[in-house]
Amino acid sequence: MAGIKYTTKDIFEQEFKISMRGYNKEEVDEFLDDIMKDYDVYEAKIKELKAEIARLKAQEKSDLAPLSAGSPITERPEFARASTATNFDILKRINRLEKEVFGKQITGD
Repeated sequence: MAGIKYTTKDIFEQEFKISMRGYNKEEVDEFLDDIMKDYDVYEAKIKELKAEIARLKAQEKSDLAPLSAGSPITERPEFARASTATNFDILKRINRLEKEVFGKQITGD
């Protein structure tokens, strides 16, 4: 993996100089053990995510394959009309319907 300076093995094999007033060796070893566990988890997660990326890219290609075969993308006519209708158009239609249904009753009175 590019950009990672230490591997789990590097951390495990790291030796520190011992001095008169140094850190507690057991405490440092425990901390490094925890870091190694974290590295293992991160590496597993990275592999999992890379596999998921590959799967999604393959799925995307298979989903787009029928479209790239020359079939144009067309909307259903009723959906196209509904998406372009405005409130004004709807009100005009309702007005025409009201005149058709109730207009005869109103003019007959």
